[in-house]
Amino acid sequence: MLTSDILLADLDVHGILRLTLNDQGRRNALSEAMLTTLRVAFEQASADPAVRVIVLAATGPAFCAGHDLKEMTAGRASDDGGKTYFAHVMSLCASVMQGIVTCSKPVIAEVRGVATAAGCQLVASCDLAIAADTAQFSTPGVHIGLFCSTPMVALSRSVASKHAMEMLLTGDMVSATRAAEIGLVNRVVVPDALHDATMQIALKIASKSSMTLATGKRAYYAQREMTLGDAYDYASGVMVENMLAQDAHEGISAFIEKRKPEWQDA
Repeated sequence: MLTSDILLADLDVHGILRLTLNDQGRRNALSEAMLTTLRVAFEQASADPAVRVIVLAATGPAFCAGHDLKEMTAGRASDDGGKTYFAHVMSLCASVMQGIVTCSKPVIAEVRGVATAAGCQLVASCDLAIAADTAQFSTPGVHIGLFCSTPMVALSRSVASKHAMEMLLTGDMVSATRAAEIGLVNRVVVPDALHDATMQIALKIASKSSMTLATGKRAYYAQREMTLGDAYDYASGVMVENMLAQDAHEGISAFIEKRKPEWQDA
């Protein structure tokens, strides 16, 4: 797996890949280098049959501070005032967030510190999120005259409209407990229990058929954008194909025979 100074990667014997943001000097900001490294990491993990679940974590007091504003400001020095550079960074960031959603493996955010702006977007883009009670979340762009429009895309698909708008319009910091109440994170634990809580759910998911998980994740995000009738038509087709898969046959047989299934991930 890809490893670098700013993004650590560790794959355990259960197929759980831990990707750890490790740029504490910049509060794990989504610099151009970090975005590029993340994009490659998720592409590799999605294609690697040894990876069953991905945990996205971070070192230091900040999970992710969003875009590197110093780097973005430096981009203004170009002849077009930074327009081309800004467009490049936004496109790169969007590709990372979409890459998490389209990744064939479930992605769990493990959040210990603050996640702001595009860092909050990163959490919202993950399939699941487990937070320490020390974690905080915000989309604070309005404080600096820059509405968090791209974080809005992920946030609005994770929490109810009025909760998302409150975060976006006020820029207020949201506690981990409140984040759980509005659906931004799944659960909140004390800091010392964060790793174990994340691994508990990661291990549970890793024990399932990776074919089934990939099928389900892809279908979930696809049907969410459809009308009710189209969603049922699409999901019915997915169920038919899933029923014909080897692991579905094995899983149903194991259930009937009261034994543990032996997945072939096919």
